[in-house]
Amino acid sequence: MRAAELAPAENDDALDLIALGRRVRHLRKKQGMTLDDLAEKVGTAPSQLSLLENGKREPKLSQLQQLSRALGVGMEHLMGAEPPSKRAGLEIELEKTQRGPLYAALGLPTVRISNRLPMDVLESLVALQRELKRRLEEQAATPEEARRANTELREEMKSRNNYYPEIEAQAAELLKRVGYTSGPLGHHIAARIAEQLGFSIRFVPNLPNSTRSVTDQLNKIIYLTQGRSRDWDSRSVLLQALGHHVLGHTEPRDYSEFLRQRVYTNYFAAALLMPQQPAVEFLATAKRAKELAIEDLRDAFAVSYESAAHRFTNLATEHLGITCHFQKVHESGIIHKAYENDGVSFPADHSGAIEGQTICREWTSRQVFDVKDKFRSFNQYTDTPSGTFWCTARTEGHSSGVYSLSIGVPFEHAKWFRGKDTQSRSVSRCPDDPTCCRLPPAGLAEVWDGHAWPASRANTHLLAAMPEGAFPGVDTTEVYRFLQQHSQQEADPRRREP
Repeated sequence: MRAAELAPAENDDALDLIALGRRVRHLRKKQGMTLDDLAEKVGTAPSQLSLLENGKREPKLSQLQQLSRALGVGMEHLMGAEPPSKRAGLEIELEKTQRGPLYAALGLPTVRISNRLPMDVLESLVALQRELKRRLEEQAATPEEARRANTELREEMKSRNNYYPEIEAQAAELLKRVGYTSGPLGHHIAARIAEQLGFSIRFVPNLPNSTRSVTDQLNKIIYLTQGRSRDWDSRSVLLQALGHHVLGHTEPRDYSEFLRQRVYTNYFAAALLMPQQPAVEFLATAKRAKELAIEDLRDAFAVSYESAAHRFTNLATEHLGITCHFQKVHESGIIHKAYENDGVSFPADHSGAIEGQTICREWTSRQVFDVKDKFRSFNQYTDTPSGTFWCTARTEGHSSGVYSLSIGVPFEHAKWFRGKDTQSRSVSRCPDDPTCCRLPPAGLAEVWDGHAWPASRANTHLLAAMPEGAFPGVDTTEVYRFLQQHSQQEADPRRREP
């Protein structure tokens, strides 16, 4: 499944008309015919034929057949995808660009394209348009644009209950091909999946710092590292890399597509590490016993708690009839990731973005940081303006700090979970009432208002534009040099690293 299958398709009909018109003009001039000559042969007015050649009129099938006979070419040649010449290709590209929304937004006059336009001027204009488009797309990748794209993706996930049957089917088929039966997906099975898809795996010590894996698509080699894997399961990183291949991803055109590809490949990896059928059977058995617990799913499939929590959101609504929400919150109280389809009210900015917002101090995802027992999960009921929710949470350390990972459900679903009998309860008035936790208590404010001057940590990334390139934050030069070095080593076995 390609990314385009999960996103709205664009209408390219007008662009095809431009290509057709340029091809008709090229063939007419090649045979030394004027507009009047060809118009007479096909029985139409020269003005109508001119509109067709300029891509502004759609011909009927009968007229296409007449043009084909008059120009002495087959219909397949007349409708072919390849431009008839280099110049025609440049003319088509320039015309498409000038009719596109990016160019129109600039309010610039259009250039009349004719055979009098010198070739070097045409080449310069096309090169200028390409660079203009590249820069406009880079400018779009601002933090504001990134938040908007993330919000749209979260809404898509919510509308589908975070369940993608297309990806589930592809993962199930692949597991069947490698002979998986049940239990945790061992490294040897992950390697067998790579082999089944024609890829080999290399562990290297010098993976580019901006990457978790690098795929050599020419030689079908996936490079991983064993040196910086504290936060990553190497199985998951490998399966995500393979996911791009299985799902037919191409280089992302913008940040929105980059995010979608990442979500889909993460889902693909989870569907392999915790296959749908055994995972659903495991969860359904636990539900019948009223003993659902994220840590049990984690232990049954030998994955991280975060991976198990994410996977629970994929399957809970579709297969168990349970709506839920997920949070990953930094120890500072900032939301790192979030998802919901149960009506819980996350804090959000004017664009609807949740990530980067501060979660209420009374929520389970904040309260868990103060719990002394870090071995077991912390459970709590929280009364909110949106209703009462039961949540289970625990903390995990990462290189960037400590995070809480929590799964919550509406009160009526709590009965299916272990920990439903918890006595911990809190009341949150956020986001409606700022005195809940956004404003300091009146007593403290009376003493310290105007007498405190904290030195805040400057989060400079909040001021920066998104990194350039199709893969934000990745140093392309570093990646290409890495691949060049290792492809040479692959070609010469004597140069391979031990």
